[in-house]
Amino acid sequence: MPFTEPVEAQSTITAEKIGSKIDVYVDGRFFTSYTFSENEKYPFFYPVNGPSGASVTSKRNSNFPHHSSLFFGLDFVNGGNYWQEGLDRGQILSVNTQIEENNGSRVVITDECIWVRPDAESPIKDSRRIIISSPGDEIYIIDFEISLLPLHDVTIRRNNHSLFSGRMDPDLAVINGGTMVNAAGDEGEDGTFGVRSPWISYYGERGGRYEGMTIMQHPSNDWPEAPWFTRDYGFFSPTPIYWPEDEDAGTFMGKGDAVNLSYRVVVHTGSPDEAGISGYYDEFKSE
Repeated sequence: MPFTEPVEAQSTITAEKIGSKIDVYVDGRFFTSYTFSENEKYPFFYPVNGPSGASVTSKRNSNFPHHSSLFFGLDFVNGGNYWQEGLDRGQILSVNTQIEENNGSRVVITDECIWVRPDAESPIKDSRRIIISSPGDEIYIIDFEISLLPLHDVTIRRNNHSLFSGRMDPDLAVINGGTMVNAAGDEGEDGTFGVRSPWISYYGERGGRYEGMTIMQHPSNDWPEAPWFTRDYGFFSPTPIYWPEDEDAGTFMGKGDAVNLSYRVVVHTGSPDEAGISGYYDEFKSE
């Protein structure tokens, strides 16, 4: 379907906070949960249901138990680990999750998180704003804004476990016949790994129809148009952390110097051309 201007309140978006989850519905159909349990490594979205009703993402497996669907994390922060399993190694702990808007045309969720580790100073606190909407037929959007505030000087060692990330369902992975493509048309891990691009789309066929998920990074990000870390088995993330200017020094964040990042996730039917992904990116970058 070609890109069209969003229609006001075309779909009704509602949310309900139950315990340590916020469940989100589009026209009464369950879309996603934002999970922020104190027993989890970090907050994350799962499932992220496509138009078929099945999740386009997967939640962990035996090889990669630290991949939780759609999430934000970071490894090697001042000696801590805020990505891989083990709460004693570090945890991004939600302390104030709220539904700020629940008015039908969109849902707005805010969250505040503190990065904690036993017997260590908290290196970072973050503030999040999540906007969920459905501006077109079989198009669901999650806008994810995050501000990282270093509470002390922070050094992040070079690593591939970093920032906003998606782990696709195996049905849609390249190794199982799916497609991963960036804005320039480069495909697969060989074509996209380490390449700068405003977005990458990951999609595949299910039951005779194509659906997938696209992650976009906003050009105004404090770490702008970062290279992508991609895997044909279903993982993709825009991150500068794997490619620092000085590999030995890693990435430095000074105390009190906030880093602001914004991402858009589009869950869609069809290929990027059929879903009008370039149009949704043009709209996103103008906001």
